[in-house]
Amino acid sequence: MRSFKLAAGAALLVIAAACGKNTQIEGTLHETPDSQVIVKLLDVNRFQVLDTVKTDAKGHFSYALDLKKAQPEFVYLFYGDRQIASLLLQQGDKVTVQTDTLGAYTVEGSEESLKLQKVEQEYNSFMSDMNNIVASENAPESQLSRRYVSYYRDRIAYVLGNSKSLTVVPVLFQQVNPTFQVFSQPTDGIMMQAVCDSLKTVYPESRYVRALEKEARRRISVMEMNNRLQGAEEVGYIDISLPGIDGKSIKLSEKLGKVTMVYFWQATAEQKMFNLDALVPIYEQFAPKGFEVYAVSMDSDKAAWATAVRNQKLPWVNVCDTRGALSPYVTSYGIGSLPMVWFIVDGGVDDEAQVRNADDIREYLRRKL
Repeated sequence: MRSFKLAAGAALLVIAAACGKNTQIEGTLHETPDSQVIVKLLDVNRFQVLDTVKTDAKGHFSYALDLKKAQPEFVYLFYGDRQIASLLLQQGDKVTVQTDTLGAYTVEGSEESLKLQKVEQEYNSFMSDMNNIVASENAPESQLSRRYVSYYRDRIAYVLGNSKSLTVVPVLFQQVNPTFQVFSQPTDGIMMQAVCDSLKTVYPESRYVRALEKEARRRISVMEMNNRLQGAEEVGYIDISLPGIDGKSIKLSEKLGKVTMVYFWQATAEQKMFNLDALVPIYEQFAPKGFEVYAVSMDSDKAAWATAVRNQKLPWVNVCDTRGALSPYVTSYGIGSLPMVWFIVDGGVDDEAQVRNADDIREYLRRKL
């Protein structure tokens, strides 16, 4: 929906556009008349632009959207590239937003949006403190650690006290820097799963709850893997032996590089695209430095896997486990979903490696090789 300067015809257009929409945002962008506000939806880990709305001569604007019952959405308002308001909206909400181009805003009509605003303010304050400590020449390292621990404990209290509010989801994904999350321990997965169980009683179909549960399962898998490795005194990883395209078994332990990525995948269209667009360029860049990939396909159709490997000319070690979900490696490597990766460095699994996309893999390899 778009709002325009006040005029009879334009007003009719606004009314018509709003028909059938059950959630309403009325806002004012101060000191910026006849401007534009960009409305974006958080699609789990990226922004999706919904619309661009115009403000009138007094900076007023309105926007309506249709939300599903029990499926709240994170909606963000932008002025250019600057985020100027954060909203967590439920079906039927009618919110009023007062903001400026710097993002100093107030919101009425949504308790969840108020909670989200407070969550973001506290996170920004924490990050400001951390940056100031890092920039200070006289600050001891212990000060940085104390501030982090204090914030971490405070966030645990918030999550446990608001376990049926979706505002806990962004809290659990907060980062100190691109390679270190506030909730950085594998054991945090237990708390994440408990929160998921609570959230699912209220929002069983929420995409954000599903994303949190996926991360919880990954964390729990890491924790279980660590526990198993503690009992493996001679080796720091569980060896794999599976057939390649020619039917001959290839052992993981015989193909290790300086850094080896054990890559569990399936020959789906999306993962084949990832191979060509992301992983092949990464491999070509880092293989000369000692990077190796041991790719384990979990496809039950071995012919389809072999065709994909041949057609894509995948340059690394490729093996297939046609047992799929029944494979013992599903348990031993804690495979909760595909694709999944583990890194073996210096003869052991690097359980601190946290990668979710190609950029994370590339950054990890830059640090290790």
